[in-house]
Amino acid sequence: MVDGWFTPDGDGEEFRLLGTRCSACSAVYFPREDAYCRNPGCPGGDLTEVPLSRRGRVWSYTDGRYRPPAPYVSDPDAAWEPYTLVAVELADEGMVVLGQAAPGVAVADLAVGMEVELVPGVLNEDADTVWTTWHWRPAGVTA
Repeated sequence: MVDGWFTPDGDGEEFRLLGTRCSACSAVYFPREDAYCRNPGCPGGDLTEVPLSRRGRVWSYTDGRYRPPAPYVSDPDAAWEPYTLVAVELADEGMVVLGQAAPGVAVADLAVGMEVELVPGVLNEDADTVWTTWHWRPAGVTA
C-alpha cells in the first residue's frame, strides 16, 4: 500500500517490513525515516534501509467494530466485518508495530506475549489492482 514500507512482491520468508537504521546511534524506525535521525541525543548519521524482524510477541490487541474513516478504503455498500488489530513488539528491534491480524484470527485467538509472525495480506482489490499490506498471525499457523 505504501511504497517502501515492505518488500515488494515478497511472500513467505521473503516478506518483510522495511525500516531504517541510523549509522550513528543504531536507532531503528518504522515507518521508515529518510530525512534525519529522530533521536534527540544523536549527532546524526546516515539512514540505511533494514528489513525488520518477521516475528515478535503480542504487546496488545483489540477488535475494530466500526468502519474506519478515510483514507481507509472500504466499500460503503458492502457488509461491514469487524477486524482484529495487533500491536507486536518485534523480536530483534524491541519496537512495537501495529497491524491487522490475518483473516480468520480473532481476539479470542490471541494472548499478550504470544509469538506471532508477519504475513502478506490484501488491503483492497479491484479488477485491475491488488493493494498489499501486512498482517500478523500466530507463529506456526498456516493459512
